[in-house]
Amino acid sequence: MSDVTAEQVREEISNWLDENWDPDLTVRDWWLRLAADGWAHPALPEAAGGRGYGSAQMSVVNAAMADAGVLGPPVGLGYMLAAPTIAMHGTQDQVDRLVAPILDGTVGWCQLFSEPGAGSDLAGLQARAVRDGDEWIVTGQKVWTSGGQIADKGMLIARTDPEQPKHQGITYFAIDMDQPGIEVRPLREMTGNALFNEVFLDEARVSNDDVIGGLGNGWAVANTTLAVERASLGGGGKRPVAVSGGPKAGRLENRVGDLLDKPPRGPDGSGGRGITTDLLVDLAKHRGVLGDPVVRQAMMQLHILGEVNRWNMLRARSGAGRTGGEGNMAKLAMSELVRQSREVGNLVNGADGMLDRTDSSSGGIVQEMTLFSPAPSIYGGTDQVQRNIIGERVLGLAKEPGPAKGTPFRDLPQN
Repeated sequence: MSDVTAEQVREEISNWLDENWDPDLTVRDWWLRLAADGWAHPALPEAAGGRGYGSAQMSVVNAAMADAGVLGPPVGLGYMLAAPTIAMHGTQDQVDRLVAPILDGTVGWCQLFSEPGAGSDLAGLQARAVRDGDEWIVTGQKVWTSGGQIADKGMLIARTDPEQPKHQGITYFAIDMDQPGIEVRPLREMTGNALFNEVFLDEARVSNDDVIGGLGNGWAVANTTLAVERASLGGGGKRPVAVSGGPKAGRLENRVGDLLDKPPRGPDGSGGRGITTDLLVDLAKHRGVLGDPVVRQAMMQLHILGEVNRWNMLRARSGAGRTGGEGNMAKLAMSELVRQSREVGNLVNGADGMLDRTDSSSGGIVQEMTLFSPAPSIYGGTDQVQRNIIGERVLGLAKEPGPAKGTPFRDLPQN
């Protein structure tokens, strides 16, 4: 389907929305409709419930949904990360069992990668999985787990062979979060929300049938997840209003039309991409400063930064002039976009920015983003990690000194 033109995609999705959108449907029924006709995640292969669309076609779909004022597909790490990873590395049985419930929003996911001693050096992870018949027993601790409190499944990487070098002997699992051996503790931010969590695994169990990509191949599979994450976090363009999937998010039985006025971030931690220029224009009109040349210049700089990033991602996804670091550059750009939207928002808000969110005439949107703005430079791989990757893998700069590459993990100095 990748040879379908943008005009054909626009016509097909617009006609489909005219025939199928009904604001009185439940969220569950609307997402089932999207998934049944391949519109929930058209970028996935057809065998995984998608349409095999490329980035340009996906931009058309997102823009059409946004312009039509409909609710988008279920957002979350299942949609963004798990579905593309399983579609690429999973068996057809795994795709059928695990991807379909992501697309219709009936199962929510989280990502169990980072650990207290394995963040920037993710391959140094200590969580271990030991084979027990047809299952694996997992023990360890994960941290910075976005959406863990509303997740039904988790993308887990754990060490299955400590005798192998640290980038080997790691296996990727799809684990059930609802079991006695898993405890999720929310980490409250200064925004008052809890986007992140710490997760404790104490002899949690996962079926051998849910090993994704083969035993000991977890680092390669995880790199697919990380690449998709960085590109997704850095991606721009118009998108429809969207909310998190899964029963724990508590929206499946809501009337779909009631969710179209969603705030930038909610108690489930969704959102967090910055304040759009359209929203800033509306805020500037409300504050009476839209004619201020300093405000207008700052808004245009923010808009240009966003457009340059969007064009860079479109160019990268088209395959033109790829360097291998496009996702990392997009992630860096996203961090800067959030910081700049904070600065422009406070410029527009003026002294009102010093008020509590409940007292602000802007409704507290700028205050929310100001408090949240340090997070994007940390989650999804810190800005420093992105620069290291670009320097070593793209520019060919020397790597930091360390033990020989083939050293067994058991013999490495521990973090």
